[in-house]
Amino acid sequence: MPARPAARFAFILLTIGLASQLDLRARQAASPTPLPKVRLVATGGTISNRDGGRLTAEELIKSVPGLDRYARPESEQFANTSSSALTLQQWLDLARRINSLFAEDADLSGIVVTSGTDTLEETAYFLNLTVRTDKPVVVVGSMRNPSEIGYEGAANLLEGFRVAADPQSRGKGVLVVLNDEINAARDVTKTDALRLQTFQTRGYGVLGVVDGDRVAYYRDVVKRHTKNSEFDVAKIEALPRVDVVLTYQGATGDIIKAIVDQGAKGIVIATAGAGATSGTQGDGIRYAIEKGVFVVTGTRTGSGRIAARTRPTAPGTNGDQPRPPMLRIAAEDLAPIKARILLMLALSATTDGNEIQRMFLEY
Repeated sequence: MPARPAARFAFILLTIGLASQLDLRARQAASPTPLPKVRLVATGGTISNRDGGRLTAEELIKSVPGLDRYARPESEQFANTSSSALTLQQWLDLARRINSLFAEDADLSGIVVTSGTDTLEETAYFLNLTVRTDKPVVVVGSMRNPSEIGYEGAANLLEGFRVAADPQSRGKGVLVVLNDEINAARDVTKTDALRLQTFQTRGYGVLGVVDGDRVAYYRDVVKRHTKNSEFDVAKIEALPRVDVVLTYQGATGDIIKAIVDQGAKGIVIATAGAGATSGTQGDGIRYAIEKGVFVVTGTRTGSGRIAARTRPTAPGTNGDQPRPPMLRIAAEDLAPIKARILLMLALSATTDGNEIQRMFLEY
């Protein structure tokens, strides 16, 4: 082919290629993929507790630089108080609100909940058992308030939004995000009264981390939660009373008896070691069982498990004969304060001890 026609042919190909690229860019500009929509549901806590008044949900959103790079943020004010001031009724209302938000808006990718850190792990675990979706719900807070030097609330909020917007976060249950780390609501606990690295998962480790380049996960959650939970807050008017009693040297059983007489439906014993009680606590436990009150045994150690017991058939009987109600339940590896939450929900659904023990094995 002569040089001039060849050059002309190459020019035509180049022109076509440039035109195709320009057309592609024009189409991408005309219909960009929208960022994930994430809603902030604020309940208060140190993260909003500045001197002179608490930050609102809208003000919290505005305090986070660069948020619009990762999500389309929305906000609403559910409450604005300390986490320890939230009531059990507000827990129920919060779970119902989150469920309705997901049901009403299919375009909603995730929800971030702010909470005070003192009882954050309890609120997060309650939501883990009662929110009925596989979309991410992320609970965040801060150890320093907005008026203190080193306030980390904005960073935790940004990371919470990034985790909620990330498709990898689906199906992992409710997540707790602080200090660049992602923990499962079931396992995380507050381990220090003041330090920023207070939220940890003893024994099992973090689910993942939030770094500058991406959200990185390293393990998954195997226990039942959220979408696969059998607990329906739409059918629960009020949670039954369940109390936690600590084992210590020379502990008395009259405290347990008093709790029973005050109307508790269940008691969680935070035992020493792998199930040891002390003093006259055994008498109190027997009294509770005689009164039909469920007693869950957990450990105060911070890790480890109390194994579920099997009930052998009594000598001289067969398996078809009725047995007395099963009222002693093992908490497995659930911390006592979280065992209380599971027992409240379990008692809202059944009074069958075998079913309740199953729940402690599965959740």
